[in-house]
Amino acid sequence: MQSAQDSLQEAQRLHQYFQALGAQDAQVQVLQPAEILLDLYGEDIRSRAYVTPDPLRGDMVLRPDFTVPVVQQHMANALMPARYTYSGKVFRMQESDALRPNEYIQVGYELFEQGDPAVADAEVFLAIAKALSDLPLRIATGDINLLSAAVRGLNTTAARKAALMRHLWRPQRFRALLKRFASASADRKAQKQKLFTSDPFAQCGPQIGLRGKGEIEHRIQALRHEAETPALSETEVDLLEALLKIKESCPYALAQLRDLVVDMPAISTAVEGFSRRLNALDAKGVDVSSLAFETSYGRSSMEYYDGFVFGFYAQNGQNGLSAIASGGRYDALTKQLGKGVTMPAVGGVIRPDLVVALRGVA
Repeated sequence: MQSAQDSLQEAQRLHQYFQALGAQDAQVQVLQPAEILLDLYGEDIRSRAYVTPDPLRGDMVLRPDFTVPVVQQHMANALMPARYTYSGKVFRMQESDALRPNEYIQVGYELFEQGDPAVADAEVFLAIAKALSDLPLRIATGDINLLSAAVRGLNTTAARKAALMRHLWRPQRFRALLKRFASASADRKAQKQKLFTSDPFAQCGPQIGLRGKGEIEHRIQALRHEAETPALSETEVDLLEALLKIKESCPYALAQLRDLVVDMPAISTAVEGFSRRLNALDAKGVDVSSLAFETSYGRSSMEYYDGFVFGFYAQNGQNGLSAIASGGRYDALTKQLGKGVTMPAVGGVIRPDLVVALRGVA
């Protein structure tokens, strides 16, 4: 039967394993400033974080993860290549499942490297895989960069692209926006005629609320502009849908992606990056022919990833376990926290308690 002591021993084993790979120990405070963390981690963490007011420091949060604080420390103190590892508790509020722990140990490995990103991706993936090599696991991979490149390449306005990019990690909202942008432009023009031709302030009462008249006028102008914007073409929507439906072993996924590049050239660089990653994984001995790939994988988790993403799961969902380990590339996060200075980075985390639990049923 699993015990807290078993989880601590497993955490120590993993931590020492990553240290042996050359990672230096990263110390992260349990209490972190809330604003940056909640903005970066996305809606899932925002609704489950433990936030407390501090009279001197403002709102603070019990760390929901290690990655953002580690990136903050690295970008503030060093811009040289580095490897980090850490081990400690993270805290997640559970609103609907009392059986899921609200605090558990997380052990991680983060790589900041200016070299070939495909090689760095392969290094971190293989480090996690070897750490869990004695377990029967199902592995999932994806690449957020493929979808973001496709969105950036759409033949539409910058405002629409920005809206789709904001909801890249919320599949239902993303599809709702895509459907709206693809609706008949005639309908939107009729809406414009109906709602925006008259003076919106002509019969208004006294102004209340925080928005001033200028802000309201700016929003109305944006709605007018949206009503006049042509719909996304059916071809572009179909290509996006085809991209999102790809769920194959990596070599077959690559073949399908290269077929899409013919009509969707915006993703060509991302596809070639995917190809280089497969070559780097293969060079390290990973059997890419049996490695699963899904374009949509990772879109419902934390939204700071912007490239390669991966997860390790119990085969057949034994015991209803969550991801045993997960990770990915987050170059954009380093740029945001580095105030414009980018340091390519990729990392992964492991749940020692789930490792122990899986060993108990394997």
